[in-house]
Amino acid sequence: MTATQERSTGPEMEIGRDRRRKEDQRLITGRTRWTDNIVLPGMLHLAMVRSPFAHATITSIDTSEAAGAPNVVAVLTGADLGESQGSLINAWAITTDQVTPVHLPMPSDRVSFAGEIVAVIVARTAAEARDAAELVDVEYDELPAAVDLKRAAADEVLAHPDLGTNKSAFWKFDSEEAGTGGNVDEAIAKARDGGVVIEREYRQQRLIPAFMEPRSVVVDPTSEQITMWSATQIPHIVRFALAATTGVSESKIRVIAPDVGGGFGGKLNTTPEEWLVFAIARRLGKPVKYTETRSESLMVAHHGRDQWQKLTLAAEKDGTVTGLKVELLADLGAYVSLVGGGVPVLGAFMFNAIYKFPAYQFNCQTVLTNKTWTDAYRGAGRPEATFAIERLMSELAAELDMDPLELREKNWIRHEEFPFTTVAGLEYDTGNYEAATARAKEMFGYDDLRAEQLRRREAGDPVQLGIGVSTFTEMCGLAPSRVLGQLNYGAGGWEHASVRMLATGKVEVTTGTSAHGQGHETAFSQIIADRLGVAFEDVEVLHGDTQVAQRGLDTYGSRSLVVGGEALVRAADKVIEKARPIAAHLLEASVDDLDFSGGRFSVRGTDQGMSIGEISTAVFTAHDYPEGIEPQLDSDATYDPVNFNYPHGTHLCAMEVDTETGQVTMRKYVCVDDIGTIINPLIVAGQIHGGLVQGIAQALWEEAVHDDAGTLVSGSFTDYLLPTAADTISFDIDHTSSPSTTNTLGTKGVGEAGTIASTPAVVNAVVDAVRHLGVDDVTMPCTPERVWKAVHARDAGGADPTTGAAAPHFDPSTGMDGTVDRTTGGHA
Repeated sequence: MTATQERSTGPEMEIGRDRRRKEDQRLITGRTRWTDNIVLPGMLHLAMVRSPFAHATITSIDTSEAAGAPNVVAVLTGADLGESQGSLINAWAITTDQVTPVHLPMPSDRVSFAGEIVAVIVARTAAEARDAAELVDVEYDELPAAVDLKRAAADEVLAHPDLGTNKSAFWKFDSEEAGTGGNVDEAIAKARDGGVVIEREYRQQRLIPAFMEPRSVVVDPTSEQITMWSATQIPHIVRFALAATTGVSESKIRVIAPDVGGGFGGKLNTTPEEWLVFAIARRLGKPVKYTETRSESLMVAHHGRDQWQKLTLAAEKDGTVTGLKVELLADLGAYVSLVGGGVPVLGAFMFNAIYKFPAYQFNCQTVLTNKTWTDAYRGAGRPEATFAIERLMSELAAELDMDPLELREKNWIRHEEFPFTTVAGLEYDTGNYEAATARAKEMFGYDDLRAEQLRRREAGDPVQLGIGVSTFTEMCGLAPSRVLGQLNYGAGGWEHASVRMLATGKVEVTTGTSAHGQGHETAFSQIIADRLGVAFEDVEVLHGDTQVAQRGLDTYGSRSLVVGGEALVRAADKVIEKARPIAAHLLEASVDDLDFSGGRFSVRGTDQGMSIGEISTAVFTAHDYPEGIEPQLDSDATYDPVNFNYPHGTHLCAMEVDTETGQVTMRKYVCVDDIGTIINPLIVAGQIHGGLVQGIAQALWEEAVHDDAGTLVSGSFTDYLLPTAADTISFDIDHTSSPSTTNTLGTKGVGEAGTIASTPAVVNAVVDAVRHLGVDDVTMPCTPERVWKAVHARDAGGADPTTGAAAPHFDPSTGMDGTVDRTTGGHA
């Protein structure tokens, strides 16, 4: 691994320094507090009885035998709890006419996905609760299930018969209507006459976040406030949603996210389990805990991705792109979850990626099915968009017999053109795609690998070499609030922070962002250490508790540093400004004669000065204090970004494909990312490595599979394949830097970059290895079976390389309307 960056040379500077994470000492030695570790006096335990059917009417529930089991305190059903259980909210209705089914935590009449809760056991131990759950006798009348996304879009079977349709919302962006570009249909028609048209249909399979720590909830109702501990990414949003749906005053609810073992978006939700634990604790007046099993986590913790994508790209014969049309079907699952309906809309602004498309149109139909609901998964809409456009650009390069990097460079935004307003209406502030690509090619040995690829093809080697390219950008740091309001998003994009100066000169920081593995405590300590000139070790970062960090919008979308970090900087700057007149008074100098550097106020032209810590102590005693100024330095700041944040990079992948067995093997992976100013290179490397593995896993291994009845058949790690360290290789990473202009530090998001960029790089490499054999797509994950079928598809008459059948084509507003051959695509 390589990771280099221009950084400050002074030993006192923290930003740009490899700091081991403060939090790791307790996390990796077990001296920490996961939700499931919490034990309260008199605490009861819950187990959930879940439906085995994806769609069924509940005809009866017999709880008598379970109620008589040892140490069972109560057995409760949806009918027992009624309205006291509250309901779950959708915070992002993407259209005013969105069809949104009511989502009760525990229904009493009908289940809409396999795993939905139908009864809850309350017992004195978790084991006794689970044993008693086996004794509940539920009678169901099974109903037809809407499982296949395309058939659901055609309303062949209704996921919620009372709604009359499976179509939830249709959302469209058109560059001509928005005034950001031309007419895409005209561009495509012109390209059919004298240019090139590439049409493809891609499948974004359903994925499971599979976080390290299963979800867990503890609720204590025994004090003035009801306190909830939850393994969540969003304690502030959970608190608000509980108050909004249960009738309990927000001031009476405290939500704590203690140490949280991973999330990847999978804990960015308000969940039935949280609502039920809250309701049952209130009902019984005792502390209650629920921790899901791994099987439950895989089955019912929300899933990600799950789209069909139809794309049409128009270009001139020299490779200049002229138009892009995108049509999506997006599977929401059984309910429209917290922000799940809006995830495809995030992707809408990224299909144009780094390219100068003159015309663009995006159409998306969200669809209800009888499966676990989908919501944000690492990247949330951006990986789906990046995959599609990067696959499509490689297809255009192949059609024109151009080098895929040469084609991309012909169409990307050049560094001197920034800031650049895209055809989707976003303003990219900074970027340098040329620099990142040049460095990646050098590290990769691009020309040498191309020469080796040619030699293998000419020799007819059964193991062929493929080279995959992914040049990406993303929008992250969810913001600004005004823009989110225009998209009908149910919250803002701001973030809050406070800096507290303690009497001893130490610093206590609170942040509204909530870590689940990102290293906030370390990175934020480095920022404050540099800003205030205090020791890294003297900064304490507090988060994840709505009573300690009272305001916040939590952690997702690579917003912690670029939004939360900027709030911290502004709060620290306020501390300095508060200290300035006090320092002037104590030093008997004019405010205008003071300089602040390295944590110290000095009188210009003299050797007189005081550190910020000394001033903090003086403020605590308040013995000698200027009149008219209150004796405290503590400061808060709320930052609402002026724009999204746009990291970018170039990822190159070399894959070897055995054409006789379909086996794929990664040989080399290089990525050069531009994330602006790097606070801690060690943390960045970890974020990129983890992101790469998740994106590669989608390309090669992971897929949530349901049978025709809606049962999840990949519900354990035996069937849902997560990679281990033995399945991957050492990645070569590096960075270029074009600092962002949207925040003081010049930072850009990094948490999702590896996941967004790596999937198309790997699939492009697999396809590139066997393209000369007539293959232009392999549906993810690229298993040996699917690769082998793709290679030998022509022998089977040109059928679908993954299933052996022609894949249905669709109109996202109406469902299926024909077929398209996936092996030949649809070149014009």
